[in-house]
Amino acid sequence: MQYQDYYKILGVSRSASQEDIKKAYRKLALKYHPDKHNGDKNMEKKFQEITEANNVLSDPAKRQKYNLLGSNWQQYEKTGFEDFNFDLKDIFGGGGVSDFFKQFFGGGEAEPKSQTQNLKGQNAEIDISLSLEQAYYGTERTFNVDGDKIKVNIKPGVAHDQVLRVKEKGGSSDGGSRGDLLIKIKIIPHGRFDRKQNDLYQDIKIDLYTAILGGKVEVPTLKGTPIQINIPAGVENGKTLRLKDLGMPIYNSATQSGAMYLKIMVKMPQNLTNEERALFERLASLRG
Repeated sequence: MQYQDYYKILGVSRSASQEDIKKAYRKLALKYHPDKHNGDKNMEKKFQEITEANNVLSDPAKRQKYNLLGSNWQQYEKTGFEDFNFDLKDIFGGGGVSDFFKQFFGGGEAEPKSQTQNLKGQNAEIDISLSLEQAYYGTERTFNVDGDKIKVNIKPGVAHDQVLRVKEKGGSSDGGSRGDLLIKIKIIPHGRFDRKQNDLYQDIKIDLYTAILGGKVEVPTLKGTPIQINIPAGVENGKTLRLKDLGMPIYNSATQSGAMYLKIMVKMPQNLTNEERALFERLASLRG
């Protein structure tokens, strides 16, 4: 059975400080974490070695015991280990250990599990559809993840394809922390409003006379009640008017909103009477 050099596994010297050991472990754990390698068994094994080394060297008492035996473990194997008063559970807290330590301490522990106590569970990914109104006001949803009901408040202004992360509310793991819950938002297209980032767009139809003379028209909003706006005299067909703060709420900002843009669509009068036609002809003659 090959001796496990924990200092070499973590890439630190035997005189390394506890802070150096901590930094080395974090760097290696980030590099070899199985979640980054799509279940690569070699990466998982490497991660287990790193975790085992850290479990011993990061605890001064455990580290002292390990240093006492060190590479002479085979010598002590022949004579027995009772005098050293070691306990696998004292070293690892009951977690998975290597064959080296099973033989080293004669422990008879179970084989290491595929996920150590330090591994998070799998992230749970859920797609949900919201109406534009729900995105405007915010809403609440409840999800069932591994038998647990998770209630999530969705803030106003959430966007299409935005992913919300709820930490440690995903899949559970055997002895480790839970994964995250990832909620991908889909906004259902609206019949009247088009959304572009935090702004809303809609077409407003006005009659020819209002376009020429100006006047007030009623405009729908997502606030639930329409508003009256002034149409300037002589407004051109296709012109866009901007209304401040009537767009979507800006996500994570309680006081800010986008704008609403109104595209003016002038409706031409149909089925003119003889009198109306005569008046338009008179107007045309006055205009030269």
